[in-house]
Amino acid sequence: MSRLKPRPTKIKVDRQSSDNIYSKDGAKLFGTTGEMFYQLSWTTLPGLRGLSCSDFRATLTSAPDQVRGVAVVCASEAESAALIAELESHFGPQRFLNTAAAFDGVKDYIAQRAAQ
Repeated sequence: MSRLKPRPTKIKVDRQSSDNIYSKDGAKLFGTTGEMFYQLSWTTLPGLRGLSCSDFRATLTSAPDQVRGVAVVCASEAESAALIAELESHFGPQRFLNTAAAFDGVKDYIAQRAAQ
């Protein structure tokens, strides 16, 4: 019987500044200098043309989970509400083949937005 090895994560902690967390491609995901962390969640619904993402929500959290979820940093409630509206308008017309593609699409969009 073979032993399973733990899956490598796509997140690394910057050793020089441990308050910043970066994705494997170098995009800054979030920092801990007075910023508020929000865990994003949404509903994936089936449709005739594929799966759609809607009903995005941002929940304030003290321990963001970037491995199994999508976390984002916002300076205020207004900024998080603007992000939710942006996600709704961006992902509203899009359709996905499966839930993994939908999750990766949202996660990539947030990572690209954080890199800007």
